[in-house]
Amino acid sequence: MLYAHLDQLRADADERLARTLREVSSLPQAMSLRDATVAELSAQRAQYDAVENGLCFGRLDFSRDAAADTTIYIGRMGLFDRDNDYEPLQLDWRAPAARPFYLATAASPQGVRRRRHIRTSMRKVTSIDDENLDISTTRDAATDDGLALGAAGETALLAALNATRQGVMRDIVETIQAEQDEVIRSALTGVLVVQGGPGTGKTAVALHRAAFLLYTHRELLARRGVLIVGPNATFLKYIGQVLPSLGETGVLLQTVGDLFPGVTATGLESQEAAEVKGRVEMVEVLRRAVGDRQVVPEEPLVIEVERVEMTLTPAEIAAAGDRARRSGRLHNHAREVFEREIVETLTRQEAQRLGAEFLDACDLADIRRELAADDEVRAAVAELWPTLTPQRLLTDLYADDDRLAAAMPEHPQAERALLRRAPEQPWTPADAPLLDEAAELLGVDDRAERARAAQRQRDAENYAQGVLDILQLEDEADPDILLAHDLIDAGRLAERQEDTDHRTAAERAAADRDWTFGHVIVDEAQELSAMAWRVLMRRCPARSMTLVGDVAQTGALAGADAWADVLTPYVADRWRRAELTVNYRTPAEIMAVATEVLTRVGAPVEPPTSVRESGHVPWSRRTTELAAAAAGEAARDREGTLAVLVPQRLADDVGAAVLGAVPDAAVGERPDLESRVAVLTVRQAKGLEFDEVLLVEPAAVVAESARGLNDLYVALTRATQRLGVLHTEDLPFELGPSPQRTVQSTQV
Repeated sequence: MLYAHLDQLRADADERLARTLREVSSLPQAMSLRDATVAELSAQRAQYDAVENGLCFGRLDFSRDAAADTTIYIGRMGLFDRDNDYEPLQLDWRAPAARPFYLATAASPQGVRRRRHIRTSMRKVTSIDDENLDISTTRDAATDDGLALGAAGETALLAALNATRQGVMRDIVETIQAEQDEVIRSALTGVLVVQGGPGTGKTAVALHRAAFLLYTHRELLARRGVLIVGPNATFLKYIGQVLPSLGETGVLLQTVGDLFPGVTATGLESQEAAEVKGRVEMVEVLRRAVGDRQVVPEEPLVIEVERVEMTLTPAEIAAAGDRARRSGRLHNHAREVFEREIVETLTRQEAQRLGAEFLDACDLADIRRELAADDEVRAAVAELWPTLTPQRLLTDLYADDDRLAAAMPEHPQAERALLRRAPEQPWTPADAPLLDEAAELLGVDDRAERARAAQRQRDAENYAQGVLDILQLEDEADPDILLAHDLIDAGRLAERQEDTDHRTAAERAAADRDWTFGHVIVDEAQELSAMAWRVLMRRCPARSMTLVGDVAQTGALAGADAWADVLTPYVADRWRRAELTVNYRTPAEIMAVATEVLTRVGAPVEPPTSVRESGHVPWSRRTTELAAAAAGEAARDREGTLAVLVPQRLADDVGAAVLGAVPDAAVGERPDLESRVAVLTVRQAKGLEFDEVLLVEPAAVVAESARGLNDLYVALTRATQRLGVLHTEDLPFELGPSPQRTVQSTQV
């Protein structure tokens, strides 16, 4: 019945879309309306397709006195009976009335008599589990671990947790837990920090929160958009299907390297270089770099204008620069002031040469105009106060030792050397925030574009006036008849011919550096540098943000040790914290090993409690042939996905060996996670999960970074079932045998 209604909605949308596409009109306004309708219908059509699998996953049966309707179905979108006064057939999981599906327990049934979990494969029901909440049991009533589901809920949850991974993240809409639901439905306003250890569902919660906020604040967020920032492109591809499966397709997903429009920063650099670039001190470095481009020569500057030599002294140039800076304008905008002052100085020289007493105001104006248009004068201004793009400023800075020394006089030579780079090298993710900061200091020189826009407007108005003139009746026409020019003028008629931008908010925001979002969600937020946070705060001046992460997993040298360090400069103590404490991904056997590492990390967080055991004890094996051993393990015929996690220095060797044994294995900087086997560095594995993890040379992982233990903690907690370790060097102390280490587990 529900799928029949979905099919009808899809058919209606298809019919309206086809009919709308056939519409043709000579009126731009009508065509603009048609395009808007096409965009709306296409979005509806995409939503219907997105919810096809798993349309309905739950049912609530209420006690007779709890509600007028005794049965409610829960699914990915709301469905209503149009032939019966729009009676609800299925509730959207985000609707307030659907919340008991996630929160009701035997101890607090919220009027629910029975909760049914429905699992489907496309349109076929594969299993049904019922919970009778009016029969109290010890197991059903136990909710201290944050889990609200009873016995049948456990079955649904554990089935999802134990299912093999497919290379892309799946939504958890059927199995959202109580503490996750609290975060998902938290208020839109303010900064919410979601601290959670590995496997607690931080990413899933963040994505479902995005879907929930778009449902409850549709008008605002559809207009301003939602930005989700992830740690790398592989991660964004991994999570890319979650929101569409929840019926949301208008969210912008980016990495930090994508935050500066027009630049895709995918270059590689050392962690030490990224750390220097990520410091907040780089704001002052860039300010000095801009000031260094405002040149005052040591010797007088001679300019030949119409075969006449004119001279600008250093004092005159410095005075012009001071006036430009005192204007308070950004560098590129202040160039107009500087140019005007230089032209005025040269005008006085020329007036004295010609005899100022014989010149009037019109003569002086002509001289100014000619000097301003002279190629030599313009070249001199461009040399003394160049128009700069952020890309040119940074490229020139990185390529010149003298410029680096001028901009970073207090930094050691070794740190300046980390930034030294040839102009042809690609931008790195750490460069994107610097480019954005440079844009804040430089401003956009849009004089040429403004002039072109003004000319286009004049041309459109002239054309419109011509149309109105044609429509004029002859003089002998009846004066009581309203004419076209009585109803509209040329300016308004021209406006009606302008093309309307039908791109989504996400599409427009991706191309607009000045765009401000209605809400920003940051995953692996602990990894962001101080400079990256400055960019995001500019993108969200309302400070409506959800930040999810785990300071115990901070791997970037420029990352955060505590959330207060990140947020205090922007919102002081006006932020709230939620904690996810239950580990759904990592089995207790693996978490026992990882907890030893967490203890040495020293982060002020408690390890999450695992809800299950996998039955597979983590193992380690010493070998002198790491690459060959890794390839042998990768080639074993096992169900599910395998990640071979390696230190950066071994990535190429191990990747080549694994690729030889498993030809379709995913390797390289942007691996395809839909392959069964993937070779990744720990940095690439951030936020991902696999059925099995093979960790190669953990001692090298620890040694590669000042935060090596954090990286080791991340590597150990990517597996949902099995963990193995291959090593040549001695294992880090935390992975060695320990009689105190015990496997702990908590029942769901």
